[in-house]
Amino acid sequence: MMNRCPITYELCGTAKYSEKGLKMIAPKLTHLNDLPFTAAELRREAVNRAKKLSIQGVQPKLSATVSVVGQEFKIVDQFGTYIIKPQNDLFPQLPENEDLTMRMAKEFGLEVPLHGMVYAKDGSLSYFIKRFDRYGKGKKYATEDFAQLTGNTRDTKYRFTMEKMVPVIEEFCSFPAIEKAEFFKRVIFCYVTGNEDMHLKNFSLITKRGMTTLTPAYDLLNSSIAIKNPDEEIALTLKGKKSNLKASDFIGYYAKERLQLNNKTIELILEQMQKVIPKWKELVEISFLSDDMKERYFNILESRLKMF
Repeated sequence: MMNRCPITYELCGTAKYSEKGLKMIAPKLTHLNDLPFTAAELRREAVNRAKKLSIQGVQPKLSATVSVVGQEFKIVDQFGTYIIKPQNDLFPQLPENEDLTMRMAKEFGLEVPLHGMVYAKDGSLSYFIKRFDRYGKGKKYATEDFAQLTGNTRDTKYRFTMEKMVPVIEEFCSFPAIEKAEFFKRVIFCYVTGNEDMHLKNFSLITKRGMTTLTPAYDLLNSSIAIKNPDEEIALTLKGKKSNLKASDFIGYYAKERLQLNNKTIELILEQMQKVIPKWKELVEISFLSDDMKERYFNILESRLKMF
């Protein structure tokens, strides 16, 4: 039986990880030990540490650093450079789902941080992602999510519209035209991959070297298959609705009228999407999702892509 590396998706023989995958985490890593917890213990650990951590959200999350000496991810309370999300007891296969969706985003040309999956001691997979807001020893780039930028909170993160996101980009970004095209690309991607949970906390701006841009993409996930056929297709209303959306709502109305993107930019993004479909399908096929979940992922992808 050939194993597949949960960091690169390459076949890696009898090893758990490919050499390439390990080197992506750290050049001197030759091995990666299992997380010394079961999935249930990781969730408990996340709850216990949540009070001290700077990362919140519905999903249990842990902060970690990489120890080359110990050849492992070490769970820490502060100065973590990675976030680890274990299996969720309510929603199946979230790590496999998020890792796949982030990989698809990268194929589409969206910037994503280093991410992958790591085995725990019970054989379960946890998702890991490198923090893009950290550098050096405990230093942070100024990063604010759209809830903070618009005076919203965790409780009001769904009470906003896609239309109102536009002036935020125009006001804070160094080059709004570039970021608006990038934003449209993310919106389209989230829609075709069944992500109806992109609320205000899932979009952020970062300031690096005096330039303010959208952060790399994060929290991308096919929530439609994870949370079982919700009634909504998007988290924030577009043209006053959250479901029964049409291609014209995204293209004619949102991209052209609201984001003021020119035809050439829009066409380029849609062409890119058409080109990447075979690669997306291949990724779903070789992903770590169960066959049933793969089929559901395919179905959403197919039906949404047909619209465009």
